[in-house]
Amino acid sequence: MLDKILKEIITLVVGKQYEEIANLLNSKEHINEFLIAKRLNLTINQTRNILYKISNEGLVSSVRKKDKRKGWYTYYWKLDILKSLEYMKEILKKKINELNQEVKEKEKKVYYYCNRCKLEVDEESALSANFSCNECGDIYIIKDNSAPIKEIKKEILKLDEKVNLINKEILEEKDVLEKKKVRTINRLEKEKQLLKKAKREKLKSLRTPAKKIISKKTKKVIIKKQKKVIKKPVKKFIKKIKTKRK
Repeated sequence: MLDKILKEIITLVVGKQYEEIANLLNSKEHINEFLIAKRLNLTINQTRNILYKISNEGLVSSVRKKDKRKGWYTYYWKLDILKSLEYMKEILKKKINELNQEVKEKEKKVYYYCNRCKLEVDEESALSANFSCNECGDIYIIKDNSAPIKEIKKEILKLDEKVNLINKEILEEKDVLEKKKVRTINRLEKEKQLLKKAKREKLKSLRTPAKKIISKKTKKVIIKKQKKVIKKPVKKFIKKIKTKRK
């Protein structure tokens, strides 16, 4: 259903012959304008003119990238689904309002009809012409508007159904965008936390001096030296006590 609506939107903007561009622009990533031209079998200038018309209605987004090898800039395009649906919704609502206004006029006003010339005029025009057709002179007859009013109301119902379908698509698209937004926020928050952790680890490594690696053999030598240092004063102390006793 969405593809059909998008094609209809593109048809309204650039014509039926270019409706297939909707399928190309309805993608997850922006698409190269040269690829679009190739797929549509058009020149790059023709393709850009179509894209600019769609862009003027605010229905596409674009990004510009520089070709490192050739040095020129290439545009990448993507259809904005939400804006496109809202654009179509506004067109339909405007059409519905116009038809409702037409129904009101036909229900309130009296219209006259020339059977020979197949012309319809309002009461004021008929009165000014003495209820005679200006083209053939035949007398106007009062037109029964019940049939056209019924047809107009049927058309309004069809358009209302279409608006309801578009509203559903709008809600689904908003839900998709909201989930995407949440994923992006979570990803950025995770990256932020990882960056903070990395900074803390770096500061910790700068503050803490590196521990010297001591072999088992060296440890034994150190322990022996410590024991000797402790034994010497103890021996001297014992010797002094013996001397005093004597």
